[in-house]
Amino acid sequence: MTSSFHDTRWTLVARSRGSDTQAAAALSELCEAYYAPVMAFLRREGRAEDAARELAHDFFAKLLAGGAMEGAKPERGRFRSYLLGALKHFAADQRDKAIAAKRGGGLDHAEMNDEMADAAADMPDAEFDRQWALTVLARSLSRLEAEMASEGKTAHFDALKPWLTAESDATPQAVAAEKLGLSIEAVKVAIHRLRKRFRDAVKAEVAQTVSDAGDVREELDALMQALRK
Repeated sequence: MTSSFHDTRWTLVARSRGSDTQAAAALSELCEAYYAPVMAFLRREGRAEDAARELAHDFFAKLLAGGAMEGAKPERGRFRSYLLGALKHFAADQRDKAIAAKRGGGLDHAEMNDEMADAAADMPDAEFDRQWALTVLARSLSRLEAEMASEGKTAHFDALKPWLTAESDATPQAVAAEKLGLSIEAVKVAIHRLRKRFRDAVKAEVAQTVSDAGDVREELDALMQALRK
């Protein structure tokens, strides 16, 4: 493993517990990237949009203040797993406080049985993972689009983008060939190359959230699994 791999957003945060400016910036970037998965988890738990947004704001505020980084371990771990664990702990704590306040008002509460509780717990986790996967793909696509724009290939990217998404079935390659002034064979080669660059962009995005190069492959597998659910 090369030393350059360690200079990822997550390892920087974990190493310093977010105590310096660079680590704080890295944590802020991670939190911005994971806002949608956190919202998806909270909404899937049954919260209204406004309540979920308020809780997500409080959760990230605590995270950015450094009050939830004690469990971060630089030698192992994935930011996705850490964040989900911290979020579940935070949400449960807020829920317990709300229940305690209602009980103080003399309200009765029915308890779910263990089987129902387990099933209910799995659904928000799966929603978090699915939204995480979609977020990774969206950020990777934006990264690739920016790279192509810097190379003066915006038109090239726009014409071939459907083959990076689910739109390719509705877009004949002949249409892209006409737009770019290329042959069908040249377009096929261009699509192949662009797909490789997109895969590289996804790997680069994932690599910023793990502490070991070996975890990248596992996270990519988890991403594909989440999208299939």
